[in-house]
Amino acid sequence: MDTIFLCLPLFLALYIFTNHFLRKIRNLPPSPILNLPVLGHLHLIKKPLHRGLAKISDRYGPVLLLDFGSRPVLLVSSPSAAEECLHKHDIIFANRPHLMAGKYIGYNYTSLVWSSYGDHWRNLRKISSLQILSSHRLQMLQGIRVDEVKLMLKGLFSASKDGKKVDIKTVFFELMLNVMMRMIAGKRYYGENVEEVEEAKRFREIVTETMRMGGASNMGDFLPVLRWLKVGKVEKNLKALQKKRDRFMQELIKGFRSENTEIGGGAGETGEKKKTLIQVLLTLQQKEPEYYKDEIIKSLMLVLLAAGTDTSMGTMEWALSLMLNNPSTLKKAQAEIDTIIGKERLLDESDVANLPYLRCIISETLRMYPPGPLLVPHESSEECVVGGYRVPRGTMLLVNLWAIQNDSKIWEEPRKFKPERFEGVEGTRDGYKWMPFGSGRRGCPGEGLAMRMVGFGLGSVIQCFDWERIGEELVDMTEGPGLTMPKAQSLRANCRPRPGMLNRLSQI
Repeated sequence: MDTIFLCLPLFLALYIFTNHFLRKIRNLPPSPILNLPVLGHLHLIKKPLHRGLAKISDRYGPVLLLDFGSRPVLLVSSPSAAEECLHKHDIIFANRPHLMAGKYIGYNYTSLVWSSYGDHWRNLRKISSLQILSSHRLQMLQGIRVDEVKLMLKGLFSASKDGKKVDIKTVFFELMLNVMMRMIAGKRYYGENVEEVEEAKRFREIVTETMRMGGASNMGDFLPVLRWLKVGKVEKNLKALQKKRDRFMQELIKGFRSENTEIGGGAGETGEKKKTLIQVLLTLQQKEPEYYKDEIIKSLMLVLLAAGTDTSMGTMEWALSLMLNNPSTLKKAQAEIDTIIGKERLLDESDVANLPYLRCIISETLRMYPPGPLLVPHESSEECVVGGYRVPRGTMLLVNLWAIQNDSKIWEEPRKFKPERFEGVEGTRDGYKWMPFGSGRRGCPGEGLAMRMVGFGLGSVIQCFDWERIGEELVDMTEGPGLTMPKAQSLRANCRPRPGMLNRLSQI
């Protein structure tokens, strides 16, 4: 027995150096030498994940091949490497890895987010781009967004009169969920005018559980032995959560089918404007029932709901937090709105295009705190070459967007909030050094809706209210766990109506 224990370090050292030598012979990307049996490089990973991986890249290079347990992972953290993967090898890296979330939340890897590249995914992308998230559709549903922003302002006005401290995360979260559910099903589940109380309660419980599960790590994706041993309850909880989500969406669909009115919502432009997104898809189902099955409709709506709420809410919360810590930027944004919009009317969604400094604030926020710091994982469908190294088929790709957008070699003083750095920059991306919505075939199709809502929501609250920190201390900017990088501590602040806006707010 003593001999075995004495030999273990020797065997481990032999394994590590042999593995490292073979990688070099095969021209695989570099990796930390301490690659343990079974665990691989998992022992090196520190939280938050994007920062932990950035430190590894700082030490070993911008193109690395890591072993997350049994799963090979290509980690890229430079614009040139990201461009190779997402442009030159766009099709090769257009697949998604089979992670547990995709199995359950992604309808067995058939949803828009988790489906592999192919005809099915192309059809889903086409539906989302042309039928759900097109400029025409978003324009028709603009009234919903205007209505919800006004209700948010009304709530903030009431809180300011009572002297209450405002929980900003809750305000933006409820705004986005009400906007998305009114677009999807014509219903609001938070705040005033909630008609179906029990249904709203069920929805809120599902949303809370989804957010909690969204931040949970699943080591079974990388260490299959944990799944075989059934250690942990992640899989069980995901399965139960998806049943609740699916049942809720199915009941919404059933409700539209049981209505006596025509699913299409009437004829002509007026009828078209009344259509919810579920009605749009049910109309398509009548024309092509073999493809537009209920499962397709449910998965599209759930993807839209998940992707369209947490990310936009988080961006607005980070942006206001940054402005509270840098009051001069808040004053400059308000002065721009006062000059271009004036105080005779409330800001409208279309006004955001004429507010360049507000757009700079949003761009800088997305740079410092991207809602998807590692993007959604990709997977290679065949062998390719990245950075001069051979990348095997079936390798999971992680693009560390946070590392790229906070790299001091690319950005001057990257951790300093300087919206002015985006002045004069047109377009939605700056090469591959700023791409908060991803790039290539798997880039986010909801970018247009997200930018409309973030600009409109954020611009409205700074037009109508003066904001101050609670106390003298700076707002805590610590990042919390989760795929969308939420704030660890929700923002709470004081607000009061701005001079000249009192009459406007009292008329809402």
